Amino acid sequence: MMNRDYLIKAMDNDKQVRVFIAHTTAAVEEAHSRHYTSATASAALGRVLTAALLMGSDLKGDNDVLTIRINGNGPAGAIIASADSQGNVRGLISNPEADLPSHLPGKLNVGDLVGQDGYLEVLKDIGLKQPFTGRVSLISGEIAEDLASYFLKSEQIPSLVALGVLVSPDLSIRAAGGLFVQALPGAENQVLEQIEANILRLGPISDLMKNHAALEEILQKIFEGIPYSVVGEQPLAFKCTCNSQKLAMVLAGFPMDEIYDIYRSEGKLELICNFCNEIYNYQPEEIEAITKQKDTPFLSRQIHETGGRF
Repeated sequence: MMNRDYLIKAMDNDKQVRVFIAHTTAAVEEAHSRHYTSATASAALGRVLTAALLMGSDLKGDNDVLTIRINGNGPAGAIIASADSQGNVRGLISNPEADLPSHLPGKLNVGDLVGQDGYLEVLKDIGLKQPFTGRVSLISGEIAEDLASYFLKSEQIPSLVALGVLVSPDLSIRAAGGLFVQALPGAENQVLEQIEANILRLGPISDLMKNHAALEEILQKIFEGIPYSVVGEQPLAFKCTCNSQKLAMVLAGFPMDEIYDIYRSEGKLELICNFCNEIYNYQPEEIEAITKQKDTPFLSRQIHETGGRF
């Protein structure tokens, strides 16, 4: 079994197809331990986190961010994951304790937990005035099929997508990972069919992550009979961008009399990051000091930019 989270990109030597494969067990376990997710919620959130990491690996700038939002109006509620170009991801599921019985033995009922009456949305913030946004209706709520639909309809890229999370009886994450196979312009059907056949022989992606010692081994089997080259590798991790100062700036946007009322009634002034469940405690005087300065151009901009991002 692999003992680290990382991603590999590869391409056949004739540049007809590219493959992204990622091991994400530790990142998904971190999300599970922070959000206290049920088995099926872990699988749903883990798939979206893995997809965001795979897609985020295509970002170029240090400050670029890709966000996937899914809401199928199922018991899970909205699921959000954001990844940067350095291989860091954070995410949330609105109802982490939601769960449903399985239809098939050994297969978690992710599709019904997510629901199908909704959308999958991808936002790419690459430093332009407006982020790129693509949105498609959900097909199954299983996430992999929905992403394949997104790639075809929004980016015109025929893709095979596999995402998997294997949950242990104690609810810890035993294995997680994902795979993208994308046809490049001019790709021959023979090459695509051979890679697809190779992948079908391998079995579920979560089992591959559990049973193999390295992604390189899996990649060799995917490209069996086809010369290829590794074109990139990246470590991956669950990592939130929140900190005490950023969330204090969010509080500084509220009237001070409301802040003091909360402190008096609750006995504390506490903010919890939705993405990682980290708890931050403040004294009203700390927020008041920031509030007195918030009309300065720099701080005013910081409050505005962080206000909706936690």
